[in-house]
Amino acid sequence: MSSSPLSPAAWLRGSRRPTWLSDPKVLRTEVLAGLVVALALIPEAISFSVIAGVDPAIGLFASFTMAVTIAIVGGRPAMISAATGAVALVIAPLNREHGFGYLVAAVILAGVIQIVLGALGVAKLMRFVPRSVMVGFVNSLAILIFMAQVPEMTDVPWPVYPLIAAGLALMVFFPKVTKVIPAPLVSIVILTVTTVAAGIAVPTVGDKGKLPSSLPVPGLPDVPFTLDTLTTVAPYALAMALVGLMESLMTAKLVDDITDTHSSKSRESVGQGIANIVTGFFGGMGGCAMIGQTMINVRVSGARTRLSTFLAGAFLMVLCVVFGPVVSDIPMAVLVAVMVMVSVGTFDWHSIAPKTLKRMPAGEITVMLITVACVVATHNLAIGVVVGSITAMVVFAKRVAHLAEVTAVTDPDGTSVIYRVTGELFFASSNDLVGRFDYARDPDKVVIDLSAAHIWDASSVAALDAIETKYAQRGKTVRITGLNEPSARIHDTLSGELSGHH
Repeated sequence: MSSSPLSPAAWLRGSRRPTWLSDPKVLRTEVLAGLVVALALIPEAISFSVIAGVDPAIGLFASFTMAVTIAIVGGRPAMISAATGAVALVIAPLNREHGFGYLVAAVILAGVIQIVLGALGVAKLMRFVPRSVMVGFVNSLAILIFMAQVPEMTDVPWPVYPLIAAGLALMVFFPKVTKVIPAPLVSIVILTVTTVAAGIAVPTVGDKGKLPSSLPVPGLPDVPFTLDTLTTVAPYALAMALVGLMESLMTAKLVDDITDTHSSKSRESVGQGIANIVTGFFGGMGGCAMIGQTMINVRVSGARTRLSTFLAGAFLMVLCVVFGPVVSDIPMAVLVAVMVMVSVGTFDWHSIAPKTLKRMPAGEITVMLITVACVVATHNLAIGVVVGSITAMVVFAKRVAHLAEVTAVTDPDGTSVIYRVTGELFFASSNDLVGRFDYARDPDKVVIDLSAAHIWDASSVAALDAIETKYAQRGKTVRITGLNEPSARIHDTLSGELSGHH
């Protein structure tokens, strides 16, 4: 067992022995964090099941198998993966139109696609997500987490409001007394006991749906294994794979920043795929990393290892199967208070401070706002991240497009002119380069000095070819000098080959 790459000895990124085995304090933190996350997972998993149009047990099974599997094969310790709203939204139409068997088949295929994407190194694309998009992603997540609690606070009995207030107060002030036991766990226990003992009638976890009474059993999806089935599920599987990977990799990056540690994004991608395949074979609805539960685990409870993720899944099943009646009595108000605290803790308040906004370039603020607006409008984190990243590219392209400067110096005898080009030449900056030359009045010899410039793409070579052509039409010669080695290479390779009028 110890030689296996997935053995417990390998759990903590190369350490010979997991820290929780040798440090009782770490063990206590991880166990209590796992318990808090498991309690917070139950209503979320049930509500995501409702979105996907499946039985509540399906979402709970998915959360159990995702968390337990990813704890062993994932790349980011302490990150929680379970059934999520983003995945539920993607696969809900498939379940509605074709039935549950097709949904399970899509989950398994999505897992295969994620493994392939992980092996191809798609995780490396994360480096192209700008900081302003990351900030927008985090802030929109905080808003979505809060918005998801609003239905639990409207059209409810009046005792719900004092319960939420009491839950928030406990979570704010209890850590000042001791941090040994996570404040969310304390507020869940105290307020559940209070409502049950006093017979206060408020919505509870049990009102969300019936909890499962037995463990899931593995099996194959109930679909015909034909090409027709594959073409039906493939588009949904691809969408689920991409949305799940994007959310998972963004969350992993966020946890890296919070914990000041590095994690393998390729391993995380493959791990998400394996977890979804396992979940599919156990009849679950699939999932990905959960930002809210991860924040409870890492930021609120202080967990740092894979043990908390594993225990979150294990405790979830124990709570449902063994302590179902007790868990059913937990007031939704307490879990709303927990998620409101997570929302407040997740939001990057520094990003909207007047002092920050004054110093930040307008383009960066725009990218952040567009990311937030897209996510909040669509309830889809992937759309927000893609639109935000494209906006950031446009802003960047516009900014560097003005970096190419052209200055002309004519020889005193008037026989030649030297144009000195300074800056980065690529598709955005080279477009207006052609208009910077005086073709009609320049002398017969033209020198274009590129020693202070760099050619990045074919657009720049095409622009230089166009300049030479315009001078040649007037019987004038052009000499290009000063090219650095990479620029010379791309110019020599492409010059004269781009026009199509040979």
